Amino acid sequence: MIKLIVKDIINSDTAVSTDDGDKLFKHINSVLKENKIAQIDFSGIEMMTTAFLNAAIGQLYNHYNSEQLNKSLKLVNVASEDIILFKKVITRAKEFFSNKKRFENSANQAIYGS
Repeated sequence: MIKLIVKDIINSDTAVSTDDGDKLFKHINSVLKENKIAQIDFSGIEMMTTAFLNAAIGQLYNHYNSEQLNKSLKLVNVASEDIILFKKVITRAKEFFSNKKRFENSANQAIYGS
């Protein structure tokens, strides 16, 4: 198991930007590529947004299935008020990546009317 301390990776106690989410994603992805377990430690994170989580966690669902992630990701020290953010991001990511083409078509239709 490899411990990833979010605060150290993003050099901040606020996990809000997609750029910081991408930094964490790269660390997680490198651990998972080695078939190791990533323990992601959120201690010291004072604020978190879904934008950050979409980049850090959500895009993992484009590369791995739920079963793989359930076995290989261990989240620790997540503030109770942030758990709902994780649930939203994970649900949306699963829906999006399982029906990516349909989502793209719906977005194009909404934007371009075609």
